[in-house]
Amino acid sequence: MERRDTLNSFTLDSNRRIAWQEDCYVDLQSDACCPHTKMKTEGVWIQMYRKQLVQSIPGPFLENIVVHMRKQDLLSRNEASAIQAMASLPEKVLAVINILAGKGPQASESLQTFIENTNNQLYQLITLQDPMVQKHTEALQTRYGGVVPKRPSLDSFTNLLLVEGLSDLQQKEHDAMQIEATKGMGRHHARQLSLDKLLQPLTRVSMPPRILLTVGVAGIGKSTLVRHFVQLWSKGEICQDVSFIFPFAFWELNTFEKLSAERLLKQIYPHMTNLSRIFSGTSRVLLIFDGLDEFKCPLDFSEALTCTDPKKEVPVDNLITNIVRGNLLPDASIWLTSRPTVAAQIPGGLVDRMTEIPGFGYKEIEAFLCSMFQDEDLVNQIWSHLKSNKIFLVMSYVPCICCIVTSTIGFLIKSGSQDCLPRTWTELYSYFFKMIVEGDSKEPLKIEQAYGSSRKMIGSLGRLAFYGLIKRKYTFYEQDMKANGIDLPSLQGNLSSRILVKEESATCTAYCFIHLSIQEFLAATYYYTASRRAIFDLFTESGMSWPKIGFQNHFKNALQRSQQSEDGQLDIFVRFLSGLLSPLVVKPLSGLLSLARDEHSGFRVPAASFLQGVLNSGSTVSLRAVNMVHCLQELQHTELTRTLEDGLRNNSLAGKLTPINCSVLAYLLQMSEECAEETNLSNCLNYSIVKSLLPQLLYCTNIRLENNNFKDDVMELLGSLLSAKDCHLQKISLAENAISNKGAKAISRSLMVNRSLTSLDFRSNNIGPKGAKALADSLKRNQVLVSLSLQNNFIEEEGAKAIAEVLVTNRKLVTLNLQKNSISTEGAQRIAEALKKNKTLRELILSSNQLGDKGVAALAQALTVNHNLVILHLQSNSISNKGVTVLTKALRLNRGLIHLNLRENSIGVEGAKDIAKALQENNTLRNLDLTANLLHDEGARAIAGAVKVNQALTSLHLQWNFIKSKAAKALAQALLSNTTLQQLDLQENAIGDEGLIALADALKKNTALTALFLQGASVGQSGAIALAEALMFNQTLHTLNLRGNSIGMEGAKAMSNALKVNRSLRVLNLQENSLGMDGAIFIATALTGNHNLTYINLQGNRIGESGAKVISDAIKKNCPDCVVEI
Repeated sequence: MERRDTLNSFTLDSNRRIAWQEDCYVDLQSDACCPHTKMKTEGVWIQMYRKQLVQSIPGPFLENIVVHMRKQDLLSRNEASAIQAMASLPEKVLAVINILAGKGPQASESLQTFIENTNNQLYQLITLQDPMVQKHTEALQTRYGGVVPKRPSLDSFTNLLLVEGLSDLQQKEHDAMQIEATKGMGRHHARQLSLDKLLQPLTRVSMPPRILLTVGVAGIGKSTLVRHFVQLWSKGEICQDVSFIFPFAFWELNTFEKLSAERLLKQIYPHMTNLSRIFSGTSRVLLIFDGLDEFKCPLDFSEALTCTDPKKEVPVDNLITNIVRGNLLPDASIWLTSRPTVAAQIPGGLVDRMTEIPGFGYKEIEAFLCSMFQDEDLVNQIWSHLKSNKIFLVMSYVPCICCIVTSTIGFLIKSGSQDCLPRTWTELYSYFFKMIVEGDSKEPLKIEQAYGSSRKMIGSLGRLAFYGLIKRKYTFYEQDMKANGIDLPSLQGNLSSRILVKEESATCTAYCFIHLSIQEFLAATYYYTASRRAIFDLFTESGMSWPKIGFQNHFKNALQRSQQSEDGQLDIFVRFLSGLLSPLVVKPLSGLLSLARDEHSGFRVPAASFLQGVLNSGSTVSLRAVNMVHCLQELQHTELTRTLEDGLRNNSLAGKLTPINCSVLAYLLQMSEECAEETNLSNCLNYSIVKSLLPQLLYCTNIRLENNNFKDDVMELLGSLLSAKDCHLQKISLAENAISNKGAKAISRSLMVNRSLTSLDFRSNNIGPKGAKALADSLKRNQVLVSLSLQNNFIEEEGAKAIAEVLVTNRKLVTLNLQKNSISTEGAQRIAEALKKNKTLRELILSSNQLGDKGVAALAQALTVNHNLVILHLQSNSISNKGVTVLTKALRLNRGLIHLNLRENSIGVEGAKDIAKALQENNTLRNLDLTANLLHDEGARAIAGAVKVNQALTSLHLQWNFIKSKAAKALAQALLSNTTLQQLDLQENAIGDEGLIALADALKKNTALTALFLQGASVGQSGAIALAEALMFNQTLHTLNLRGNSIGMEGAKAMSNALKVNRSLRVLNLQENSLGMDGAIFIATALTGNHNLTYINLQGNRIGESGAKVISDAIKKNCPDCVVEI
């Protein structure tokens, strides 16, 4: 009606048009219009009611529309088929609208007429509900349309994490403990869900979710997410099929004792005068309940009375449970947000979809720093401090804490206080308060006035924070402020406005601290100040309790209460309380609290003693115990952690893991840099210690548990660990234990459900065929393990067959180590058959088995069709010339193998010749190891001939092959033309001076070789002199090993002259070369001008201790970065 009157008031030229929506224009004509008149426009009716059409058209009616439009030739067959193939109803409706809108006025008129004539009720809903929807949208834009609270990147809200429920950690522990235990990594294997798909079904056959629950720790941005979502919806950018969204905050609902469903809507949204469509289910409705953790009443789904009458008033908690159960508003979607611990109140069976808000990764923290500070040098300094203090970096996962941490550190650096940057949470929050009190003021008088006006407020807010914390109250109202002596006008001051958030609604005004940790810190300052003069238990607000006199008694009481708390409610509070005893907080807090340095020294020692006593009393390492270690750190009592960290670094924890040290170790597993990339707990654990540390091991990523004499019972424990849905373990080494088939089966069962482990090492255990079969069965279902080592076990033929069977179907395994497992020909043949079908395995280690020529022949046949295998180890497998002949034929066809290990076999001259022929044709093999075979000069010369033309090989190992000077000369000739070989190993071959002189001549021209190994090569002075002369020309060789030769003093003298000129050599080994004192001195003096050598070994040269010290000191003085072994 309003739109028609407006159009009637214009008399315009028929050619004039105004923009309606992007490329759509409305012709404004003088003749009357009404909603029932066919508008002579380019799709204007469709464009005008686009949103209503998407929200209102049901599935069956859409099919009728498509059929009608096909008959009218307004939809083609292909267009209709494309619409039918779409997943969701809103997508189908939107596609129809877009197609018809693009086909001009006729299509729009036809759709309008069809809907009006065939479903007038729907037509009225589409055309007449617009004013109410518009009014509600405007109300939401007014309420939520302001600037979204600053978050470094709203991009993190575009994708939530789709999770399968709450972990035990989330249900039972404080937010901070959750983040620290997971090292700020969140759920690394959770699926992402874009915000626009929050209300959509995940598959074509599933239903849209009715109950949605989004969890996130305090400060992660739950309310910001809701605000962002409502803004996007009100702009029509997401969830266009939802007609009405009604957001509610639990802090608002706290002011009501009873409500009906109808009154709930009208009370918060008074403009909604007609609720018939809301309760009838004709419009899709979404109710958002934000901040369940701020609700004053716990939700009890087992005792709540059923209510189906939307007009009946019931207690608010009862109303919420009935809405969630579907007794009220059964057709509406319900979305709740909460901190994880409180979210556990909602039965998992009622939740259709659970999501989690991801925190900041390291890249996002850096991006936030860059957005917060323009000074690049300042950003680098802050980032450097974060990286060196892992506790701050981990907790910066939370955007709000990230802001507190970075702004405080930035303030200190800018004020020239780099020397006192905080390293504990109490220090940091003390400086945070110093920052907000002082602001940018530089005038001492103004700063003193600011402190003076803030002292009383800190005390009052501290009392409010403390009693709120112990009552689990995080939102406060005007009556709470007045009860704690806080004048409402004073809340406008600088201090209060920086640490409190004011929320206003039509029903009430509420306040909360900017983050839970601010409330906990203020609570600790109040408790610390009050406990020094209190004579009763401060946890009893009425004051009626047994007398408690003296700070130490109150401190013990606080710790005992925190230990008794099942969900860690007081964990951070007692950390801050302990930290207030540190002398380092006296300076930043001296203007706000009455802290005396001498007083601290009297409190600190007994507090540390009591904390250690608590740690000694428990047999299980709980997160309460870990928190006690945090308290010791805040207290600046770091002796325990330093000692144990040294033990971790040196792998010397054997026999030292007492109960108290286990708690410290659990702390280090979370916070130490020694555990960041790899946690080495080898040779120090037993069953009981593993059992006590199990909750903390859950969140390690890479752990070594080698040589602990573990038996099968420990595997049962580790199996339960790997089966946990929140397991973060990615790599685990169980090498050199006593694990048998039973233990392997326990781990196998866990692999069927585990989604994190990528590498498993069972090297050197007692696993037989049955254990191998169990592991193979698990790999048929496991989709994440990429590396498995069973080296040095007893899986034998049957185990090899089981592994081969799984290789046919497994598409994840990349590395398989079956070295030394008594596998013979039949097992090799089964593996070979599997390799013909497998497309993912890249590395296969079959060394030290009994494959023989027949087994190798089977593998060779597989290599003719498998071009995915990159590394193949066949060391020590009784392979003779016959087996090599077949293998080399395969090498001529294979296009994938890069590394081939044939060490310690029986390959002779004929085999070498076959290898040489293959190398002349193969252009993919890079590394060839023929160590300890029977090549002799003739075989080596054949290989040398191939090297002359081969331009792929980069590494060639020929040590222990009875090679003499003739073969060395042939290799030298090859090096003159070869441009790819980088590493040549001829050690333990008697090439002598004659052979080395030939190689030296080649090195003068060769520019590819970087490493030459000539240990035990019967080299004397003349060979060394020739080599030294070559080093004056060569600029590419960086590793030279001449150990176990006889170059003597003259050879050393020649080498010293070369070192004065050469700038490429990095590693030089002259061990056991009869240099004597004089020869060693020649080398030492040569290093005066050489600054590129990083390692030199002069051991075993009869230098003597005194001479060794003189030479070592001289080398270190001239080359401080060079490692010297002498």
